[in-house]
Amino acid sequence: MLKPRRLQVAVVDDEAHVRKALDRLMRGAGFEVQTWKSGSDFLGALPGHHLDCVILDLHMPGLSGFDVLASLNTPETHLPAIMITGHDTPGAEERARAAGASAYLRKPVDATELIEAIKRAVEPAP
Repeated sequence: MLKPRRLQVAVVDDEAHVRKALDRLMRGAGFEVQTWKSGSDFLGALPGHHLDCVILDLHMPGLSGFDVLASLNTPETHLPAIMITGHDTPGAEERARAAGASAYLRKPVDATELIEAIKRAVEPAP
């Protein structure tokens, strides 16, 4: 009997300790995880990867989470995205959701909330 395929999740965050913590958390929950330290590194590697969901830091040097999200919301590359931030600003959550983010979470991210957000993001539309 074949095992079900594990969900492939990307983490894009400029902070190494955040990438490491999220990697450990999600692997423990049964996900396959790949991490990138910048939006440009992630977008450059995207064509060679099959991913089910991406977790994007909002504030990063270079391309912001919003910039990356805009690149993902095309008919060719639609990928469910969860935006995370340690520096919440007025209107950011509304902007993220309007841009297509399936969830907006504040750091430190609650483990259960993140895992549930990933599961909801990858569920097929009814």
